[in-house]
Amino acid sequence: MSDEFVEQEAESAEQVETGTADELAEVARERDEYLDALQRLKAEFDNFRKRAARDQADLISRASERLVKQLLPVVDDLERALEAAAAHEEAQLEDGVRLVYRALADALAREGLVEVETDGAFDPHTQEALLSQPSDADEGTVIQVLQKGYKLGDRVLRPARVVVSAGSGSDG
Repeated sequence: MSDEFVEQEAESAEQVETGTADELAEVARERDEYLDALQRLKAEFDNFRKRAARDQADLISRASERLVKQLLPVVDDLERALEAAAAHEEAQLEDGVRLVYRALADALAREGLVEVETDGAFDPHTQEALLSQPSDADEGTVIQVLQKGYKLGDRVLRPARVVVSAGSGSDG
């Protein structure tokens, strides 16, 4: 019985070695498949990133193109105003400058530009107080606009620069 036992042990050891080699080959195959899939995914992501950057650059270019197209008539109007100024036609010059201003303001409004409201109380989110002066107005009220402010959508491009009332000048 001991010879039989030794033979069975030898067969078991051989099966374990064969099984381990098969398992190792299977694990190596799976590793290679995962590595290949990861490399493909990396290449796809790199292509996506490049495509997204290209698309973003195209979008910026188209947005700039649209704005420039809207501003071209303003440039034409400015040229006409300069020609009128060269001919010393003051009334035409004033009309030309007014026309250019309206055309430019309209083009910017179509792009979403809005003037910051300055009526009423001072708003530190959209206004910049440059001075505080005594006045008959309530304290914290905007009494003078030194430079208009503008918003594009929800973003403040430039805050309005204002003078704010410090309240009554007399201590009563």
